[in-house]
Amino acid sequence: MSPERVALVGPVHPYKGGGARHTTELAHRLRAAGHPTAVESWRAQYPAALYPGTQTVDEPEGEPYPDTRRELAWYRPDGWWRAGRRLAREADLVVLTLFSPVQVPAYLGVLAGVRSVRGDRTRVVALCHNVLPHERRAVDVSLVRSLLRRVDGVLAHSADQALLARGMRGAGAGAPVTAVLPPHLPDTGAAVPPKPGERRHLLFLGIVRPYKGVDVLLRALAAGAPGDVSLTVAGEFWGGTAELEALTAELGLGDRVRLRDGYVPAEELPDLYAGADAVVLPYRTATASQNVWLAHEHGLPVIATRAGALADHVREGVDGLLCAPGDVDDLARALEEFYTPGTPERLRAGVRPVDPAPWWADYVERLLSA
Repeated sequence: MSPERVALVGPVHPYKGGGARHTTELAHRLRAAGHPTAVESWRAQYPAALYPGTQTVDEPEGEPYPDTRRELAWYRPDGWWRAGRRLAREADLVVLTLFSPVQVPAYLGVLAGVRSVRGDRTRVVALCHNVLPHERRAVDVSLVRSLLRRVDGVLAHSADQALLARGMRGAGAGAPVTAVLPPHLPDTGAAVPPKPGERRHLLFLGIVRPYKGVDVLLRALAAGAPGDVSLTVAGEFWGGTAELEALTAELGLGDRVRLRDGYVPAEELPDLYAGADAVVLPYRTATASQNVWLAHEHGLPVIATRAGALADHVREGVDGLLCAPGDVDDLARALEEFYTPGTPERLRAGVRPVDPAPWWADYVERLLSA
């Protein structure tokens, strides 16, 4: 494949979380594959009212990418168009990383700027982390449709998401490309060596939103896990903790559940993982997630639902257990099975860290073909 000049439009440090890590790692991988790459990032990505949490961190969660601009702002439409005109002169391929419909107006501005300079000679691809939000508004469909019908190609992270994108693009548009979201894990330093025996403790890690199913996990913990097993729920609670605190009290779990509200910095992750027997991912719905691979990186088995792509990275009975999404009884069954004698140690012994190289090689190739 001949080298292409690529411009990635998306978040990087100081923005936090998987989106920023993915954009940064993708830039590194494209450059390593011989494609000159630049990143066009944000100095203000979302209005604060739409993101109830801290958007940035002080320390990068991986190696920053050197060729990065941070000039886009959600409140400066003139800057969107100017950035597009500049990228049209600098790149053969512009990649718009879509996480939320809130980004669409800016991306339409960038796209208009590209087209005003080079017409269709600079290809524009929408890289969809989520084609539509898990918790969506009526306007979201219209916004995303308007973008997907104007770009030259679409990359989605699962067959279901690609099918959704294809329907929104309409008749005659090219079929979206599907590529598995590759590993882009935070740099947490060395994993803490596990102590022998069981901790009798489980961990949920990540942003707490209704589709993540933490309420299902709490009910399953009360119904199926042994009475001495506790749980930490660590991450940003988008609706606050009051509802889950009330449910915890109602279920009589007050002394077994810790709700740790707030973003978890990368340097704190090793100790969190070291204190748990397994990570539980009780998602009702999912597209793609790094949480299975992140748990395995720290030596922990995973108890997950079969939502989205979660189950693709769990070898049931080898390095984790699976259950039905949104099903309290089935998750309770999995928790009870996990704590049968010898099972935590056996599943921990089956855990292997992921090798990111082949996943990224495939991903880069598919992106460039979109």
